[in-house]
Amino acid sequence: MRLEAMAMKVPVVEGHPNRRPFEGVLAVVNRASDMAPMGARGHRVMLTREAAEQALPSLLGMAIDYTPGWDGHDARRKIGLLTEADLVGNELTVRGYLYARDFPEVALAMRAQAPAAMGMSYELANVRVENTMAEIWKLTRVTFTGAAVLLREKAAYRATRFCVAR
Repeated sequence: MRLEAMAMKVPVVEGHPNRRPFEGVLAVVNRASDMAPMGARGHRVMLTREAAEQALPSLLGMAIDYTPGWDGHDARRKIGLLTEADLVGNELTVRGYLYARDFPEVALAMRAQAPAAMGMSYELANVRVENTMAEIWKLTRVTFTGAAVLLREKAAYRATRFCVAR
């Protein structure tokens, strides 16, 4: 097993009312997505390990967002912050904080969902695709610009997860 990790130094503030810790699996590297993500013009994608490793620093400090139906991305609904990104085996794992006091209705709605129902999806820019004519696009270079929390059934990678600390 190989482990790559990055984290921002965020001081611990015991009992902080606006920081609700979360963790999740954002994607699975070196494996084709289960369905085409938004922006891939109907193609399934495979994020290479090398691209993910190079892009880990771009995840730190990026926001997480959501849609009220938990079915996509909305970059104008930022509800939290990514503070850690790791590659554990083939899983791209993330940790961070939800702004629970700023968005209490979102924190409550997340807790109302079964934990197994929640997943994640990445947001990208500066994407390099090895061959745009291929059935499955192999992503060889990316910059992460954020992430979304959504239902696993709506995520391009069904193996994603999202869990808020209780």
